[in-house]
Amino acid sequence: MPNFLKETRNEMKHVVWPSRTRTIAYTVVIIVLSVAIGYGLSGVDGIFRSALRSII
Repeated sequence: MPNFLKETRNEMKHVVWPSRTRTIAYTVVIIVLSVAIGYGLSGVDGIFRSALRSII
């Protein structure tokens, strides 16, 4: 177990972490895409609901 922790610590030194600006930009992109996909799915749901009501 101690060997695992030592190797993990060494690997973490090689990680390149994104800058604060890049992290915020990625977060904004994810939020915008999530909202857009949600609206898109809501629109498709509305179309299917209308089609189903007209059939029934």
